[in-house]
Amino acid sequence: MASSSRSLLTLFPDLNESTRERTGAVALETQPSAPEFAPLNFPMRSVEQRMAVQSDMEANQYTLKSLTANGLCKQLCLRLFPQLSSVSFVTEPSCGLKKSADVGSSNSVEWEALEMEHRAYAFLVRALTTFTPKDCIAEAISASSTDNFPEESIQNTLDPRDRVLRRASYWSSKGQSDPSVPETLIYKVTGNLCVITEISVQPFLAYFQPGFPIYSANSVRFRMGHPRSPEDVESDPRNLPLQHPADDKFIWTHTSQEFPMTQENYLQKFQLPEPVICIGGFLQIELLGRVQRQEMDGLFYICVSYVEVMGQSLFPAFDVKNIEPSGKLLLKYNPEVQHCASSISSYRQPLATSPNMLRDNLRGLELLLNMLHGNAPDHEHNDWDDDDDNDNDLDLVPM
Repeated sequence: MASSSRSLLTLFPDLNESTRERTGAVALETQPSAPEFAPLNFPMRSVEQRMAVQSDMEANQYTLKSLTANGLCKQLCLRLFPQLSSVSFVTEPSCGLKKSADVGSSNSVEWEALEMEHRAYAFLVRALTTFTPKDCIAEAISASSTDNFPEESIQNTLDPRDRVLRRASYWSSKGQSDPSVPETLIYKVTGNLCVITEISVQPFLAYFQPGFPIYSANSVRFRMGHPRSPEDVESDPRNLPLQHPADDKFIWTHTSQEFPMTQENYLQKFQLPEPVICIGGFLQIELLGRVQRQEMDGLFYICVSYVEVMGQSLFPAFDVKNIEPSGKLLLKYNPEVQHCASSISSYRQPLATSPNMLRDNLRGLELLLNMLHGNAPDHEHNDWDDDDDNDNDLDLVPM
C-alpha cells in the first residue's frame, strides 16, 4: 500500500500541505473531520495476515478521505467533461440543495456535503467512462424551416424507412436562392443528462425527381444544451411548433467542430473526438451549406431522411435542473436507484473487507489518480457488460 500513497502524492503535488507532509496519518488537520471506522475482525489464519489486511484497510480509508476532502472525483469529471462546469449545486433525495462545501471548514455539516458531492461525482466518473452506446434520441422538437408541413416534417427523420404508407419519409427545408443559408434541427435525447458519442445523418434521395437528386448539406455541426427558461420547454417540449425555429429558447453549452458531409444517400456517421455530456437533454444539428438545386424552381434545399444519436442516458440515477432566476444548474443524484437506463449497475456497495476486494479498491484508486493525471481510458473499449472482475475498478466510495 505504500506505493499507492506515494502515487497519490506524486501525481498530485497540488494537494493541501497537510496531505503532502503526512503519508501515514489518517486525519487531515485542515479538512473537515471524517467519521472514524471501527476496527475490523478478519477470519485469517495468522496474526500477520490480520495485521497486513488491517494496514491495507487503514491506508485505503486514508486515501478515500483524501479523495473526498480534496474533491478529486469532481476534478476528474471536469477534466474529462468540461460541460459539467455549469453545475453549481449537487443534491440527493435525502438532502436539501447544497452548494459545494468549503474545503477548509471543520464543520461536520460541511464534511457531509463533501461526502455527498464525492459520492455523486465518483459514480458519475464510473457512469461516464463505462458504457455501451445505444440509440438515445427521444423525440423531434423543431426545424428552422419546413417546406410542406406536415408531409415533410422533422418528425419523419425518426423513422429509418425510406417510405411510410407508400409515401417518401423525409424532412425538407424551405427553398433558398442563397446556398449558404443554414438550417437547424433540434431533438430531445433521453434524460436531461446524456453522454453522446456519435451522431448520424442520412441525406434524402428524391427518387421521384428527374436525375434522382440528393439534397445533402455541405457540412454539419452539433450543439448540445438546455432550455433558456424551464417554462418555455421543460413543461412539455412537444408544445413547440415542429415547423418553426426554436433556437432562441436554448442555451448551447457545447459546440462541435464542423464535419464534412458527402452528397450520398446513406447514413453518414459523425463520431465526436471525445464523448460529450449533453446537459439539459437537447441536441441541435446545424446543416451548413446547400449543394442541390431543385429543377422546378431553381432554389436550393436541404432534405434529411433519418437521424440517429448514439450515447447513454444517465437517468434516473442522475438528473439536472435549471434553477431560476440564478440560471445555475442543479445536479440531482439518486443513490437508491438500482439501474440507470437499464445499464448502470448499483453503486451502493459495502466497504471491501477481503484481501482481493482491498486490492481491487486500491487498483480503482490508482486508476482514478491516473485518469485525473491525464491518462484517461479509451472510451471506445468501455462496456457496461465487462467481466465482473473489473466491476470494482472505480468503486471509490464506501457506503
